[in-house]
Amino acid sequence: MSAEITSALDEVGITSAFPIQEMALPIALLGTDMIGQARTGTGKTLAFGIPALQRTVSGHDPDYDQLAAPGKPQALVVAPTRELALQVATDLETAAKHRGTRSVTIYGGVPYEPQLEALERGVEIVVGTPGRLLDLANRRALDLSHVKVLVLDEADEMLDLGFLPDVEKLIAKTPETRQTMLFSATMPAAIVSLARTHMRHPVNIRAESSSDSQTVPTTAQFVYRAHDLDKPEVVARILQAADLGKVLIFARTKRAAQRVADDLSERGFPASPLHGDMAQVAREKAMTRFRDGRVQVVVATDVAARGIDVDGVSHVINYHCPDDSKTYLHRIGRTGRAGASGIAVTFVDWADLARWKVIAAELDLPFDEPEETYSTSQHLFHDLGIPPGVTGRLLPAADIPPRATSGSSERRTEAPSGGRSDRPRRTRQRQRTRGGQPVVDGATPESSGGTSTTTDSSAARDGGQRRRRRRRSSGSSSAGEQPPASTG
Repeated sequence: MSAEITSALDEVGITSAFPIQEMALPIALLGTDMIGQARTGTGKTLAFGIPALQRTVSGHDPDYDQLAAPGKPQALVVAPTRELALQVATDLETAAKHRGTRSVTIYGGVPYEPQLEALERGVEIVVGTPGRLLDLANRRALDLSHVKVLVLDEADEMLDLGFLPDVEKLIAKTPETRQTMLFSATMPAAIVSLARTHMRHPVNIRAESSSDSQTVPTTAQFVYRAHDLDKPEVVARILQAADLGKVLIFARTKRAAQRVADDLSERGFPASPLHGDMAQVAREKAMTRFRDGRVQVVVATDVAARGIDVDGVSHVINYHCPDDSKTYLHRIGRTGRAGASGIAVTFVDWADLARWKVIAAELDLPFDEPEETYSTSQHLFHDLGIPPGVTGRLLPAADIPPRATSGSSERRTEAPSGGRSDRPRRTRQRQRTRGGQPVVDGATPESSGGTSTTTDSSAARDGGQRRRRRRRSSGSSSAGEQPPASTG
């Protein structure tokens, strides 16, 4: 390894390699195509990041002026999500501190201008998501014809998110003589086909034995059968457990993530949501506050939390039961990373028991029948180290600002005992007529000059016609008419 890279890593406390790095670095530094398979949180980023940095020529290297196209990307890292792309870029910048390698992160949801300006100034490494990368490549703003190293990170997640066609189009824009490294936690048939098509005699690396469990051994797992209405109280008590660090809560939907985060904030816990309905700037701000420790709890959906690698995550809570075993592994893999210990808590509702039994059977977990648990259950306090006597709220109710009222109490009045409200009644006023003319206050209109009390002459005529029709219907004879002859 380059002394510049090792010194930069030594400054941040990285002095020894993980198993995936020990196996991958000697092969990748030679320029050989490679397929790396390892569990999440085992150090895969530096396993491909160090070779990518070392094989690129930076601005202060003596060979930089001899490049065919200085400033054009020499390495391309494709990641499935924005958060993972940002995380990879951060690790690469840390390792390249003394090397002077320029990099840019390209992803959607943000303006084009900063990314286009960085490409125009010149970069050596590009990290991004498939959609925006392909967009800029089709616009000819991103030149991939000089890429020497291509990395596909979390390839199985790209398959799940439907990015595989875009990835193949990106690969077609790179030279055939490139080095290709593919990293994936699992190897579905589509990923195997992708490797066979675009890689040349790749070396397969699996940094674990076949007998190892798929879950991280340093993560303690707890599974409880909880009622949906009691989950907020249970979570509030877990957030007061001993030795609590940062907490990541997974919800099934974006609306549920927002609701849980809002509920925790009202209870006095520093919580923030993270889901797809949020703007990219808001998502980045939430992750920055989470990393800095200004926010202790993040409530996220599965898609938004893919690739999150934050130091100090002590607890992962599955607020809703995962859909499958792969989702479960992805969620609990956010804690217990890089050899640290962690705690994973999963809530299984009564309707999710069948799904959970399938997950437990696939992962060989001893939780076929989760124990029925409530916010007052003693075993919950004992398992997670929750101090006795804690409540589901940090702030007293008096300190919480009241919700905005709808104002309906001002518009409605209490109904009296008779059952009717005091709102004004609608009454029908009948107009009295005399001789076909309206009568007002018992008086008839003046026959000679003066002001008439009639409202309208046409209304008077209509009133007279209605009166005559009622007389005819009742059998009365009008003036000038003879009664019908008797047929008796």
